[in-house]
Amino acid sequence: MKKWLLGLFLGGFLGIFDGLSALVSAPEVSGDIVGIVLGSTVKGLIAGILIGYFAYRVRSLILGILFGLAVGALLALPIAILNSSQLGKPYYWHIMLPGACVGLIVGYATQRHGVGKAPSLARGK
Repeated sequence: MKKWLLGLFLGGFLGIFDGLSALVSAPEVSGDIVGIVLGSTVKGLIAGILIGYFAYRVRSLILGILFGLAVGALLALPIAILNSSQLGKPYYWHIMLPGACVGLIVGYATQRHGVGKAPSLARGK
């Protein structure tokens, strides 16, 4: 499976569990769980495509993991800031940590298991 497609599927799938983690970390938001899961799934899809494309272009496991971690955290950051300013409750780490973990896992998986471009045999051409 191509790296960007693997990233898309895995990011979306893990995004569901990212959203469902709100039931464990903040049970008082259970009334909003459908919106949280949908938002986290979309965030996971976007992160998956970005991370998969990076994995296609850069063939380095450590850089893929770091990029995935950064993308997951950066996509979760606006949601955490918005949530904190609107509700006034400190859900910062409850949002940032699962988002960063999704990015980390997708970064690892796309580098290790996705099919990218073949290495060039002709150097300098």
